[in-house]
Amino acid sequence: MSPTTAGTVQGSPLSPLRSNLVLDELDRELERRGLAFCRCADDCNSFVRTPNAAERVMASISGDSETRLKLVVNREQSPAMGSRQPEPIGSKVLGFTSVGEMIAIAHNAQQRARDKVKDLTPRGTHLRLEASSERINSWYVGWASDFALSNYPAQLRKIEAHSRRRLRSRWIDQQQNRRHRYRKLTTRGVPRRQAAAAVFSHRGRWALSNTRAVTQAYSHAWFIAVLGQATRADQKLPHWFDVDRWIRLA
Repeated sequence: MSPTTAGTVQGSPLSPLRSNLVLDELDRELERRGLAFCRCADDCNSFVRTPNAAERVMASISGDSETRLKLVVNREQSPAMGSRQPEPIGSKVLGFTSVGEMIAIAHNAQQRARDKVKDLTPRGTHLRLEASSERINSWYVGWASDFALSNYPAQLRKIEAHSRRRLRSRWIDQQQNRRHRYRKLTTRGVPRRQAAAAVFSHRGRWALSNTRAVTQAYSHAWFIAVLGQATRADQKLPHWFDVDRWIRLA
């Protein structure tokens, strides 16, 4: 490790506090100009109506910040976008994106969550499903709390479903003997013909993890009751839409 000679270490508890102290002058300048904006630590979004206005404000504020506040603006991570609608559409901040007046989890944030679930259920590990589920829970509870501001609980439900599929795939991988898989499925109430069609096929473990036989044997209810899967999509918060309402993001 090398000593830090300038700035604050990223992730430090003091980082947001120092950002607020340094950028208070920026907040006042944005207010003075009558711009709509939101800021969390050093992540700031300002909202205008047209692309030309976005470019103009971006150049002005960046130049002012570098001259007066002596701050270096990362131009590559500071895009200027505009909308001709009366409300911001498609703007992204802290993993959220605006859809008209609604708030959704940004596509990139959802993809990172899926990647995290994949990292927590690596292929070839011999961890029991209970242990893997606990690892996912310890991460997911915090992640879901951070993104509970979304108006679309279906986005949380999709991550929960992806976690279950990853664990079903792990179960298939650990049950190398097909006859053993067959007995497990029939023991859990799957009809013999349906279990045989799934187990004795040439499909890979990922495809098998989504077959009716496997999802019936290891259902949503089973994951909650037996593995203690943490779910948040069923909380029915006041600002949430119905859990079946989906939003498609680019």
